[in-house]
Amino acid sequence: MTDSYKPEVETPEVVAPPPPPPAPVNDTTEEKAIVPVTPPPEEKPEESKALAVIEKTPEPVEEKAVEGGSVNRDKVLERVATEKRLSLIKAWEESEKSKAENKAQKNLSAVGSWENSRKATIEADLKKIEEKLEKKKAVYVEQLKNKIAAIHKAAEEKKAMIEAKQGEDLLLAEEKAAKYRATGTGPKKLFGCF
Repeated sequence: MTDSYKPEVETPEVVAPPPPPPAPVNDTTEEKAIVPVTPPPEEKPEESKALAVIEKTPEPVEEKAVEGGSVNRDKVLERVATEKRLSLIKAWEESEKSKAENKAQKNLSAVGSWENSRKATIEADLKKIEEKLEKKKAVYVEQLKNKIAAIHKAAEEKKAMIEAKQGEDLLLAEEKAAKYRATGTGPKKLFGCF
């Protein structure tokens, strides 16, 4: 320190009462003591499990006036330096927390967009496969309908051939029966059994 030394002169000093302690500030970074709250008399103690959080604030150290004043000044400067350091630490902590939250949000957003793009790709593939299957199904249905039509046509042709053969057999039988009647002879085979 570059203060020049001045001899002390004895002067009566008026000592002011110390300032009242500052009002407690809600600071979540300081240590917290957990004190159980006593239940009201009408409640049972076993049922009440509520706890109250009481913040511990550093009590201001009452500084006694020393004749030199430099000790008092040093303590004040030390306290100011400590408060400055604590506020810088708190600001750094807040900054780091916000960075971590921003990074987490960015990563969550990236994962969400990745998930959405993958889902969209898979759904598009699924639709393509469904369309292919629908087309194949339509082709197979058409082929089966064609086969059914061909089978029906063949069956109709066979029925027509059987009916034509039956008509020819009936005509042949009638002609032979007329011939046998005209000649007066009987058939050589009766009912084809013998």
